[in-house]
Amino acid sequence: MSMLAATAAAMLLIASPTANSGGDAARLAATGGFLLGNAHRCGIPTDRVVRAGQLIQKLIVAAAKDGQEQEEATERFAKFFMATAVPDEGDSKLVASCATVSSEFAKLEGHRVAAGSLKSDDSAKSATGETTLPRFRLGDGE
Repeated sequence: MSMLAATAAAMLLIASPTANSGGDAARLAATGGFLLGNAHRCGIPTDRVVRAGQLIQKLIVAAAKDGQEQEEATERFAKFFMATAVPDEGDSKLVASCATVSSEFAKLEGHRVAAGSLKSDDSAKSATGETTLPRFRLGDGE
């Protein structure tokens, strides 16, 4: 096993999303990094990968409990992205089929439309209920 493969395998064991290491933000980071790294490897255009990465970053911000958790999740995202964007030839655990990656990537892009309607500062706040938009009142829908 090459040094790169050994490093990637060790990193995945350490950064496993099933480990108790950060909750939702960490899982979003690991899953997002894996998907986007494979999307890059499969030849999905860079601008689309970048836009999806921005969406995942907003989701991480919304899911993180504090700045420390956000920073750890962002680092985790980068590790998974790098490990899957250019995996070692013999490491099939890091490689997803391009057909599956394209399908899942399209699903993620579908969520971009809903998030794109909010200002960048409000998107994370909206997910956590901290927006400056007027709150729903019982009389509004009656």
